[in-house]
Amino acid sequence: MNKDESVANNLFLGSVLTENIFPYPKIKEEESELISMIIDTVDKFMENKSEIFRQYDNDASQPSEYIDTLKQLGLFGLIVPEEHSGIGLSNRGYSRALQQVGRYDASTALTIGAHSSIGMRGLVLFGNDDQKKEYLEKLATGEMIAAFCLTESGSGSDAASIKTTATKNEDGTWTLNGEKIWITNGPFAEFFTVFAKTDGDSGKLSAFIVEKSFDGVSTGHKEDKMGIRASATSTVVFTDVKVPAKNLLGEEGKGFKIAMSILNSGRTGLGGGSVGAMKNCIKLATEQSTNRKQFGKKISDFQLIKNKITQMSVDCFAAESLVNIVGALIDEGSEDYSIEAAISKVYSTEALWRVSNEALQIAGGNGFMKEFPYERIVRDSRINMIFEGTNEILRLYIALSGYKTAGNYLKEIGKAGANAFNDPIKGFGVLGSYIAKKFTQTTGINADDIPVDDNLKEYADIFSDYTLAFSKIVEDILKEHKKEVIGKQLISKRVADIAIDLLTGYSVLSRVDSIIKEKGASNAKAEITICKIFTQAAKRRMNQNLRRIENNEDSDVDYLADFIIANDGYNWDIL
Repeated sequence: MNKDESVANNLFLGSVLTENIFPYPKIKEEESELISMIIDTVDKFMENKSEIFRQYDNDASQPSEYIDTLKQLGLFGLIVPEEHSGIGLSNRGYSRALQQVGRYDASTALTIGAHSSIGMRGLVLFGNDDQKKEYLEKLATGEMIAAFCLTESGSGSDAASIKTTATKNEDGTWTLNGEKIWITNGPFAEFFTVFAKTDGDSGKLSAFIVEKSFDGVSTGHKEDKMGIRASATSTVVFTDVKVPAKNLLGEEGKGFKIAMSILNSGRTGLGGGSVGAMKNCIKLATEQSTNRKQFGKKISDFQLIKNKITQMSVDCFAAESLVNIVGALIDEGSEDYSIEAAISKVYSTEALWRVSNEALQIAGGNGFMKEFPYERIVRDSRINMIFEGTNEILRLYIALSGYKTAGNYLKEIGKAGANAFNDPIKGFGVLGSYIAKKFTQTTGINADDIPVDDNLKEYADIFSDYTLAFSKIVEDILKEHKKEVIGKQLISKRVADIAIDLLTGYSVLSRVDSIIKEKGASNAKAEITICKIFTQAAKRRMNQNLRRIENNEDSDVDYLADFIIANDGYNWDIL
């Protein structure tokens, strides 16, 4: 694996970093056995509780006894290293364990995930030895449950605009003031990872470990939510809270980087939970379609129902393939996986939204009734596209980060051209790579560069062709719009969507290729079919997105939106 380069960034340059995707990563046998034990434990504990989970949803509460049982099962120590009394799972292992919880109840997955994915992950990633020694064992056992305190009123996805402050005192302690909103686990958490400005109004962010027991820490009322109702969400208020100097997490002023690292590293948990919920939806849909009859036939015999179940399964397989690839990048020490993590969050959460809606549709009227699980799953699924970075913001992040990589490359080409004769070794070396890139764009990526079985070559060729077309259009966009590209959000959305299809497509190719190598093509017909269906659908999407970068109605969209907003909404009527 090339730990220094990003797979997604390379796609913006028309290159496929195959060594980071192929062969498909597998969980080590020793950890696989441990995960199987965790899965078995989760199944035994949760599989017969559907009515209980419905009641928790109605009550908007998880009883303390239920939380205590989760502690006893070790589910709050999944990512804590063994030396601190945790289970010490890898990112892939943690994602797979949370997937199993997500099959049964999203609120439970969120309670566990908010603790491990983001609440205490900053301590695991950036904590010093003393901090880890003081807190990790308590967090592993659930004696302390963790929460992540970043979001504020008016600064949701704009983390840099938060108003909570931490003022440094003469004795080295900090005085913390501010209010955080929508904090999962807020009502009962004892450990908070808190982000605050530490240098006046224009200052940088810093991260702090704050205990609920500190004077001045309080929580607001429990929020009444549309979905994930059983999980606990509240405001957390800090009023003149004295934070010890030793509780500064990481370096002073590095809080923004810490927050983004936590969110990126924790995205495999959200992805795993989404995959688990999709698997449950598919199970419910297949049972419903085989048990329900209409017009004298099982509805599973109807092509429209078959199409839904097929697409649900393709979505789930693709999301699972992608989430596992991203987990492997993190586990293997990749230096930059932020775009890949964002892509996995966008794809997996939107796939779950599609899958849960289709499961409800297949259930018909039953799907709309609260006595059945479908409507709750749909409600629970909706938040995933909002929290941990809205999918709109993440799409812009994907595109703008890729632009930066491509822009820096083009800038370097410009410098090399000007200085080629002053520094011929460096200058011609850079120009040589550019010529090679241009040659590749003209002649295409060699099919043998994508190491897949012959049964997958035509699908690999499609993604190779679109990778090159993608890099060309990115270069054209940068040359045409230059710095103004930041304001071209609809173009950036299309660019991000192409990047999402490419990375997901290569993840699917890698996984199916590994299955063919393991059991032979004749025994992998279903998986090859999944690859074919995903590829053809992705091809249509990418083709449309490429065409609509130049030929679109973006200016008309701007005009009409401005008109409607100026008139306080929709003012047409037939009267």
